[in-house]
Amino acid sequence: MSDTSRSDAGQPDAAEPRTTVTVTFITNNLKTVTAPEHSNLLRISLREHGGIPFKCGGGLCGTCRCRIESGIEHTDAVKPKERRHLTEVDLANGFRMACQTFITGDISVSWVPRDTAAQGTTRT
Repeated sequence: MSDTSRSDAGQPDAAEPRTTVTVTFITNNLKTVTAPEHSNLLRISLREHGGIPFKCGGGLCGTCRCRIESGIEHTDAVKPKERRHLTEVDLANGFRMACQTFITGDISVSWVPRDTAAQGTTRT
């Protein structure tokens, strides 16, 4: 006789939906945080001090351009606002706009820090 209602040592049933995701901010010393599933990437970064640069937060400026280094399959569909700032090649290489991206699973993300980009254009 089989009892399918039992779980091993109180572990959640594998069929239960996932409720949190892990985000690793590679450019911020591999800082790793958890957040509710379906959270916006820029909001996670702001709440957890992840460090993704931003200005408008609404898809107008493109400042929050970042690269999903792993877990791109755990992001939602590309939005029209992203297509205004990212080429098809960018998208194929894992680039997204953090303000437009919602996370459904674990990801790792990187970006070009604003101070590093500015250093490349300033000479004294």
